Amino acid sequence: MSETRIDELTNESEWMDAYPVLSELRPVDEETYLRYLRTMAGEGYRMFALFEDDDILAVGGVRMSTTLYHGKHAWVYDLVTSEDRRSEGHGRRLLSFIEEWAADHDCAVVELASGLWRDDAHRFYEEHVGYDRYCYTFKKDLT
Repeated sequence: MSETRIDELTNESEWMDAYPVLSELRPVDEETYLRYLRTMAGEGYRMFALFEDDDILAVGGVRMSTTLYHGKHAWVYDLVTSEDRRSEGHGRRLLSFIEEWAADHDCAVVELASGLWRDDAHRFYEEHVGYDRYCYTFKKDLT
């Protein structure tokens, strides 16, 4: 088995290397992907990837913020493992890395949302990585 590593992706070339995996979760075209990431990076978004050799197997995107209900915390906006490499522990390893990164940055909580239809993801979060389902998020489209 090849060794894996986790690196932060900090420029557009690296973001494009992650596009095939991240687009499995967020199916947007490449132009929109880069435009959004430029804005997100300016707002504090950080992208991490789990590599095996030079291949990206999983991608996570996170941002720190402070709220009255959690204090300083990390919000995981994106977490996806390449479909053909799921159930091998890569998502768990990347999320564990993000949790350690958040703790190193004095975050009290790591939080995320998952679509109601994503039963496999919910099972992963609740049964395999110890996350609690504690609230609902709501949205209202304005366009």
